[in-house]
Amino acid sequence: MENVETLAEETLHSINGGAETSFSEIVGRSSSLKGVLEQAKRVASTNATVLILGETGTGKELVAKAIHKLSSRRDRAFVRANCAAIPPGLIESELFGHEKGAFTGAVGREIGRFELANRGTLFLDEVGDIPLELQPKFLHVLQEQEFERLGCPRTLHVDFRLVTATNRDLSSMVENRQFRSDLYYRLNVFPIEVPALRDRPDDIPLLARHFAQKYAQRMNKQIESIRRTDLNALASYPWPGNVRELQNVMERSVILSTNGVLQLAPIKRAHNGTPHEHEYEHATLATAERNHILRALRQTKWIVGGAHGAAALLGLKRTTLVEKMRRLGISRPQD
Repeated sequence: MENVETLAEETLHSINGGAETSFSEIVGRSSSLKGVLEQAKRVASTNATVLILGETGTGKELVAKAIHKLSSRRDRAFVRANCAAIPPGLIESELFGHEKGAFTGAVGREIGRFELANRGTLFLDEVGDIPLELQPKFLHVLQEQEFERLGCPRTLHVDFRLVTATNRDLSSMVENRQFRSDLYYRLNVFPIEVPALRDRPDDIPLLARHFAQKYAQRMNKQIESIRRTDLNALASYPWPGNVRELQNVMERSVILSTNGVLQLAPIKRAHNGTPHEHEYEHATLATAERNHILRALRQTKWIVGGAHGAAALLGLKRTTLVEKMRRLGISRPQD
C-alpha cells in the first residue's frame, strides 16, 4: 500500500486554501434553517455519507463545511470539487489522480481529490454531473475505500468522509437511467435539504444587514442604516438566485451608497432570456407578493392546484395559495 498522506500534503494547500468554517458563517434564525442546522449537527459526529439538496445559491457548501468543522475530522483536510465545473474528459483524473504518461498531456504525477481527502472530508458539489460511465468506478471507491491512480497498477487505500451536494433531482435521473441507482442509494444515506431563500423570508433582513456590513468593511465605507421599505422589498422578492443573488445585490448597493444609508441597487433578473430591471425599493410587501402570485397564475394559465399548478410552482400548499389570493383580492379574470 502506498502512503497517500505525504503525497497529498504537497498539493492540498492550493486546492483547499486552508479555509475553516462553522455554523457562525450561516446567517439566519428561521425554523427551516434551524432544522437544517440541527440535522447537520446530528450527522456531523458520525461518519455517514451526507447528500445536501437545494437550489443553486442556497449555501450548500457552507453546510458541508460546517459538518466537517463539527466532525472528528475537523483538524484534517476539507477538499472540495465541483463536478459540473470539471470537463467530462478530465473528471476521472481530477478525482483519481494520474501518473506521468497515463494519457496524452500527463507530463507528471497529479494527486486526485480522493487522495487529498485522506483522513479528512471530501465535498463533491453537483454530484449529479458525474458521467454515467464513471459512476461504477466512483461507487467502488465509496464501498471499498480503495482505488488506483490512472496509469498506476498499485492500489491506494484511503479513509475519507464523503459529503455531496446537488440541485438536481437524482431520483428522477435514476428513473430516466441518467444516474445509477446503486450509487444514488450509497449517496442518499443522510439527505439534508437546504431551503430556498424565498422560503425563509424572515432571514432576508438579517442576511441583508450581514452582507451590507461585510462589503462596507471591505470598501472602507460606513453603512449605518437600511430603510424599512427596502428591507420589505428585499423580503418580498422571490430570489431565483437565492443567497448568492442577495449577496451580489448587497455588494452593488454598498458601492452605490454614499451617506451612511444603504442605497438599494435595482434588482436585475432575466425573463425569457431578456434582462429586465425592476425597482423593488418602493414596493410594499403586499404589492410585491400579489404581483409574484399573479405571475405564477398567468404562467400556469390560472391552474391553482395539481403538479403543474401555481401552488406547486410557488412551493405552497393549494389551500395556502387560495387563502393568499383571497386576502390579496386576486380572482381569475373573466374570459
